[in-house]
Amino acid sequence: MRVSLDRYCRQTILPQIGRSGQEALLGRSAVVAGCGALGCASALLLVRAGVGRLRVIDRDFVETSNLQRQPLYYEEDVVSGMPKAAVAAERLRAGNSDVRVEGVVADITPANAGELLSGADVIVDAVDNFETRLIINDLALSRGIPWVYGAVIGTYGVMMAILPGDGPCLRCLLPSPPPPGTVDTCATAGIFGPVAQCVAALQASEALKLLLGRRDEVVRGLLQIDVWDGEMTVSQVARRPGCPACAGEYEYLRSSATAETVTLCGQDAVQISFPRREPLSLADLARRLDGAANVTRNPFMLRFEAEGCELNVFADGRAIIKGTTEPTVARSLYSKYVGA
Repeated sequence: MRVSLDRYCRQTILPQIGRSGQEALLGRSAVVAGCGALGCASALLLVRAGVGRLRVIDRDFVETSNLQRQPLYYEEDVVSGMPKAAVAAERLRAGNSDVRVEGVVADITPANAGELLSGADVIVDAVDNFETRLIINDLALSRGIPWVYGAVIGTYGVMMAILPGDGPCLRCLLPSPPPPGTVDTCATAGIFGPVAQCVAALQASEALKLLLGRRDEVVRGLLQIDVWDGEMTVSQVARRPGCPACAGEYEYLRSSATAETVTLCGQDAVQISFPRREPLSLADLARRLDGAANVTRNPFMLRFEAEGCELNVFADGRAIIKGTTEPTVARSLYSKYVGA
């Protein structure tokens, strides 16, 4: 199919892109992992910019609480109960018929990461938990795929481009996921819509630089922004001596390093457990959930209800989520309310 470059005329006049750059973009491939606030906005920018092939991946479905900050979804999508990846792909295709958009409804795991992420020229991280980010980090390093980390909470966000073999990786910055309950989540601290749009725009900008072959112009370091205070800084991140991922030890691509889910027979419940996990402070988690859920607890566990399910969280980080037999639903609830 012959593609007209007329629609990109405001972009091709930029000296950083030009007609040759636009033609290059049309031949490139990107993956956006996650179709929440960051994923919606970054995918929109990449599609409108004319990246030739885009795969969007998400395990979740559209909910009313998404509509405040996730611009690809509408109230009708909440009623239909459609998966985010399917809705996102349809809306993105409607925005640019030049681009081949694929929506994949899946949870990124060690077993499927190679299939879902390989073949991309760049990966944009828009997932909701650190464990999945570390799987992406391992896969990207093992395949030599550059990727762009991003996260938002409250009015604050961060972004960092990761270039395999050239500078630090995510595990240099974050050696292991923070213990559950020790960091805020969107369900406990909220998200200011504009910060998601800002971070997604920064991620898309770095991804486009990489797709254009302008690697030397990528921002190096951890970019931090607080849109409420109007502050933005870039902090240098050093490659960490002994980083296992940089050394080629991709433990997050092995199932033994990630969360395990088991559907409990006859109980309409899923158990999530971790092979290695520091003890969880139930008191700290209860404080973080204050206002987001009605929590009861004892010295051994806490319990609360969310989105039609009952979450029972134990001091070792293990949880039993009652009211579902779907591991992906259970993992999503755990990430939203407990953490990585």
